[in-house]
Amino acid sequence: MSELAGKVSNTVNPKKPKNYKVEKHSSLWWMYLPALLFVTTFIVYPFINGFRISFTDWNGFSQESNFIGLDQYRRMFSDPTTWTVVRNTLLYGIGSTILQNVIGLGYALLLNSKIKMRTLTRTVVYLPVIISPLIMGYIFYLIFAFQNGALNDAITFFGFNPINALGNPSVNPLIIVLVNTYQFVGIAMIIYLAGLQSISKDYYEAADIDGASAFQQFKSITLPLLAPSITINVVLNIIGGLKLFDVIIALTGGGPGNASQSSSTFMYSLYFSRQDAGYAATQGILVAFMILIISLLALWYFKRKEIEA
Repeated sequence: MSELAGKVSNTVNPKKPKNYKVEKHSSLWWMYLPALLFVTTFIVYPFINGFRISFTDWNGFSQESNFIGLDQYRRMFSDPTTWTVVRNTLLYGIGSTILQNVIGLGYALLLNSKIKMRTLTRTVVYLPVIISPLIMGYIFYLIFAFQNGALNDAITFFGFNPINALGNPSVNPLIIVLVNTYQFVGIAMIIYLAGLQSISKDYYEAADIDGASAFQQFKSITLPLLAPSITINVVLNIIGGLKLFDVIIALTGGGPGNASQSSSTFMYSLYFSRQDAGYAATQGILVAFMILIISLLALWYFKRKEIEA
């Protein structure tokens, strides 16, 4: 009987070779190869090559370039336009992130309740996401344009003077933030809505029994359990806002002057309009480190909040 039991045991739970796990995991490494090649070809190599170009005076078209050391970096930090561009880039990144998360969470809370036409509302809010940012920029240009713009046509119809919103350096960056928020708030809404629907109703029922108010339930239950959704939204919004390009090109072209330039549009202008590829690469290194540092800090902070929750 013992021999028979041993045979049955071996049949049900056959012994695996010692190197089974090693072979299994080594075979999985091949699955990473396509992604690794893609990242190396389109991200790692261009970044390294851009870093090399930042030490030259290459114009972007010539076959020759001269090594000039840190001159481009000295030029960048002494250039007042750099700080205008950095300020605008941070405004686009952080401003869009705050608005998209606050409004997106508000939409998600509304659509998670029992209201009529929830599906239609969700579709209308998400619809701008599928439109090209360049086209979205042109749509809003037709609204805010000084001449023949829809906004000024409405203002003058009621007897007021037209406003040059896109030509005002203190106003047009805010318009860009609002347009970017309007277009991509649907993504934040969908992520928050998925997070809300994954929260068990048992928590709210227990809170109701304990006499907790709606605000207390939101603060003590909803927000902590939405921490993973908040992390995803904040990191995605920061990265998207810091590399904003299409909407700026369509609305203001970076003007007037350099008043609404972001790092991306400034690099584009340096390379294609001024044929100053070495300086454009230097600006690219700056924005790359900005995105990396801010994104990692946001990821670290909100991941820590997830653990605490």
